[in-house]
Order: sequence, then C-alpha cells, then structure tokens
Amino acid sequence: MTSILTSLSTTKSFGGWIKRYKHHSTSLKCDMVFAIYLPPQAETRTVPVLWWLSGLTCTDENFMQKAGAQRMAAALGIAIVCPDTSPRGLNLPGEHDSYDFGSGAGFYVNATQAPWAEHYRMYDYLTSELPELIKTHFPVNGRESISGHSMGGHGALVLALRQPGRFASVSAFAPIANPSQCPWGQKAFTGYLGDDRSTWQQYDSCALIANSTSTQELFIDQGDADEFLAPQLGADALRAACAQSGQPLIYRTRTGYDHGYFFIASFIDEHLQYHASHLYPAIASD
Repeated sequence: MTSILTSLSTTKSFGGWIKRYKHHSTSLKCDMVFAIYLPPQAETRTVPVLWWLSGLTCTDENFMQKAGAQRMAAALGIAIVCPDTSPRGLNLPGEHDSYDFGSGAGFYVNATQAPWAEHYRMYDYLTSELPELIKTHFPVNGRESISGHSMGGHGALVLALRQPGRFASVSAFAPIANPSQCPWGQKAFTGYLGDDRSTWQQYDSCALIANSTSTQELFIDQGDADEFLAPQLGADALRAACAQSGQPLIYRTRTGYDHGYFFIASFIDEHLQYHASHLYPAIASD
C-alpha cells in the first residue's frame, strides 16, 4: 500500500522547488517528515537523486536551509532528498534526555534492543521504504548517490558499503567513521544494539571496509579545526582501513574549517559536481 503524502510546504528556489512532506512510516511506526529539492529539469524529464543524511540533532530542514545546495543542484539537474534523523513523537523513556541518543540521533541503524527496536529502524526506512516512496511519487530515474555530514556521513558510508553497486557515488563531510571506538557511537550502539560489540561491526565503516570487496571510491572532506575530529570522528582509522584494504579514497583536509554548516556550504558545490559526474556524465552540458 502506497504511503499517502501530506504537503507541508512548497518553496521555489533557483527555478526548482523545495517541498516538505509528512507520511506515515510502516518501518518506524510513526509519522515522518522529509524534504525534497526538485530541480527545474524535473518539470520535463526524470532526474537522478542525491540522498543527504544529516547529523546529530538535525531534521530535514538543516541542509535545505543552510547548505546553499539548490543553485548547483538546479544547474546540474539533481534532486536532493533529505530525510529526518530519527523517528519523532514517540516519547519513549529516555528518548529526549540527551542530544546524542534518541530523538534526532537514530544513527541509521536497525535497533534490536527494547524499547527502541519497534521504531528505531532507520536503516530499513532509508534502504527500502523511503526510496520506494520517492520513486512512486516523484520524477526520478533510478540513479542514486549518497552523502551526509557527521552522523549522516557515517550513515552514507554504511549504506553504500553494505550495498555495493547501489549508489553511483558516495561522499561525506566529517563522518563518524569508526563509531565502535568513539563516545558518540559507543553510547548509541549500546543503547540500540546491545552490549555484544560483534553486532556493531555491520554499522561501522572501518569494519565494513576491512571486510568488504567494494572498490567504490569514497570522497571525504574534513576540516582540521573540527573540535570533534580527535575524540569522535575516527578519520585516521578510516584512512588506515582504506589503505590496508585497497579501498579507493579521496580525503581532503580543509585548513581552518570546523564541524558546522559554513564548512558544508563552502564545499557542497564540489560534492554535487562530483556526484553529477557519476550520476549522469552528460548532465553538466544539458
């Protein structure tokens, strides 16, 4: 049964449209909101999709309002889909007690521990339910790339590494690349997945790279003034895992940039151009 979409807002931007919708998710058993930018080319033909996964505390609105991506997406003819970062409105015990667990912090996993297992199934939502909904309701052509920031960068890498060949390209800004070894990840994985750390490996990019046969290039931007770089992000572990396994990696250190959206806005055009070259090689000349 196709999910019914309720329109929340429609805003024109660079000849295209930013649209927000609410729908009931069968995966998460709650209402969810997502945003989509449809470039002007979508008025006359189908277009490829870039999935953007956001970080801790974010909703679908952060990227659409702060990244400044619409101008380049319109020029390139790429739709951008921004899901939320967790289920909402459930009021589970402890769900709203901290910024790095529960509401706004789904970590893109399928939880196995009570009370989270019934609703916190963001991996299923993003790999199956929401893509099918986008395919059903919008003029997209089946070509997909994925990107994200921080917790969303973790999600983008995990989704791509676990589904080789699905995404034409993958990139991330300051991803949590080794969550099994950092406080944010350890807290989330213990709560959602339990104490058996072997179960964590399916959601840890470094572990997936070490055991993967994927040859897909990873494209990472990281600011060297990021306050979370050493304690949370695992950048050195990511580079070491790629070097050891032969995983292709473009890793760029951005001098003076921190963890925030000014960093993302500074380089989002380069990421969009990178994805366009994989999604639709002739798109820049349309």
